[in-house]
Amino acid sequence: MPDQQLVSRQEIAALTTRIEVLEAEAEIRRIQARYMFLCDTPMPEYGVADDAERIDLIMALYAEDATWEGVGEYYTNQFGKLEGAAAIRAHFQKFWGDKQDPALVLNCHYLTSEQIHVTGDTAEGQWVHMQPWLYSDGTGLLRSSRLNNAFARQADGAWKITRTRTENVFVAPLPNGFASDYPKASVLMKP
Repeated sequence: MPDQQLVSRQEIAALTTRIEVLEAEAEIRRIQARYMFLCDTPMPEYGVADDAERIDLIMALYAEDATWEGVGEYYTNQFGKLEGAAAIRAHFQKFWGDKQDPALVLNCHYLTSEQIHVTGDTAEGQWVHMQPWLYSDGTGLLRSSRLNNAFARQADGAWKITRTRTENVFVAPLPNGFASDYPKASVLMKP
């Protein structure tokens, strides 16, 4: 019976690194999907009392020194660059805190074309997302953006968003009343 070869320390280290990259990719994927999920309307997270709590949940995904920016000819002037958690929070408070007329009654984010690149304790991810918007007056639009986001493993081991960067692909009007059946509230996550 031939001697069994022992796995070398180098092989174990290489396998450990590969597992860590796969785990980081999975966590980053969950963070990005959760961010989009929390931005949907109606709010699909069961038990969230109001938009202030929604914003708290979104901000828990971000590092304190994160940036959120719109880039390109359409989004640079619309969104600009926000630096730090306080500025990002203020952006979301302006978006959800102000009562818009007409009110947003439906918005759902669809992510595609994912690419995640992990290098040690940092990572970058690219996605294309599309989202239909429907307002209370029946008007609607379809918006698509490219995302180029950054992430970092924090001191406690958790991954956080360090940069959200979004660039417009297109905005297209949808026919009035394009969606006929949609809920006023989501019960998907209800126990």
